[in-house]
Amino acid sequence: MLNNILSAVNDWMYTYLLLFLLVGTGIYFTIRTRFVQLRLLKESFHVLKEKAGEENGKKQVSSFQALMISTASRVGTGNIAGIATAIAAGGAGAVFWMWLMAVIGGASAFIESTLAQVYKVKDKEEFRGGPSYYMEKALGKRWLGILFSVLLIICFAYGFNGLQSFNMSSSLEYYIPGYSDTVYPMLVGLILAVGTAFVIFGGVHRIGFITSVLVPIMAGAYLLIGLYTVITNITELPKVFSMIFSQAFDFKAFAGGMAGSAVVIGIKRGLFSNEAGMGSAPNASASASVSHPAKQGMVQVLSVFIDTLLICSATAMMLLLSGVQGESGVLDGIPFVQKAISANVGNWGIHFITLSIFAFAFSSLIGNYYYAESNILFIKNNKKLLFIFRITCLLAVFFGAQADFSMMWNIADITMGCMATVNILVILVLGNTAMKVLKDYEKQKKEGKNPVFKAKDVGIENTECW
Repeated sequence: MLNNILSAVNDWMYTYLLLFLLVGTGIYFTIRTRFVQLRLLKESFHVLKEKAGEENGKKQVSSFQALMISTASRVGTGNIAGIATAIAAGGAGAVFWMWLMAVIGGASAFIESTLAQVYKVKDKEEFRGGPSYYMEKALGKRWLGILFSVLLIICFAYGFNGLQSFNMSSSLEYYIPGYSDTVYPMLVGLILAVGTAFVIFGGVHRIGFITSVLVPIMAGAYLLIGLYTVITNITELPKVFSMIFSQAFDFKAFAGGMAGSAVVIGIKRGLFSNEAGMGSAPNASASASVSHPAKQGMVQVLSVFIDTLLICSATAMMLLLSGVQGESGVLDGIPFVQKAISANVGNWGIHFITLSIFAFAFSSLIGNYYYAESNILFIKNNKKLLFIFRITCLLAVFFGAQADFSMMWNIADITMGCMATVNILVILVLGNTAMKVLKDYEKQKKEGKNPVFKAKDVGIENTECW
């Protein structure tokens, strides 16, 4: 009964609210910034090469490390299980809407991450920030910041991390008959909780190191398998693209139920995957040591593109080129991917997917935790509270490995939707501030300078670090 209620709320939220809010905001900022996500794409690669400064002999988080923390959170099982669920439920057309969400959402990602940099704060040698911080400093509404923090903590520390843990655990069903009725899910949960504890008790620098090493390796290997699948099935590619575009605009399917259409499912899974406009990635953006806030805004656009246009597309091609037919509630999620990859490259592909699931999901656990910790510190910077919070995060990981699939997706979707609604409304209000920052950056670039930001020069007040 509870799951039926959650499903109904979930469908209403994405069909009648977020569909228009997300797409509308992305289009609005795309036009206002004159396609900043495409226009300054080349520039974002140059920014990645910048080295971070040092504070009291301790190296700060670099732009690249901040990108990897946010990419670690984005690049999770949503890129594998989420895409399989979307295609099984909404057909191949859902892939088109995920692509469109990434391109349009890149502008929203630029705005929210630039704002996070402008209003970040300094905590000893490290920077912290995110939507809660710009809600308090720019709008003067601490209560709204606390509300957002609570939503993010529920979403990431408990909803998403429980889901990542579940997906890692369920990937072992192929190897162990009757897996869910055995003691193994509990053992997997325990191992994951211990591994997560090792990283999160080590601080932001250990998180930055783990993600900046693990993410590029796992993403690179996964993309190579995707590329191999495309090359070996190159003659089938036109047919697959035809299927994606024709099913994306299947208006007959819309009439049958908007909530189950390729549009809504594609946007929902696209948001779960790339998080553009949702207010999560700005927490990582704020941690970077850069000379100008717009630089980290551009870098976060890259993270959205890496996530959806590269990694999600790799999964989609593996599934659609396999000839295996997914079906919602029958063959979806991890089992669908495992069967498809086996059809593409043989049985060893199943083991590769299992390994990928563990690598992707574990890095997401770490990235998600980092976001949640930043928001706990916003509510109250207290060591005892932080310790208790870390223990509850580990419990979420432990119990997530033994949870119900559909309920975990519903909880994650609803809390994500609430977060996105609050954040989008706020960035629409603060859009002018981000535009001032962008104009200042472009003006300095035209003058041949390496842009350095000074808040008073552009009339922005109440900043701590500029």
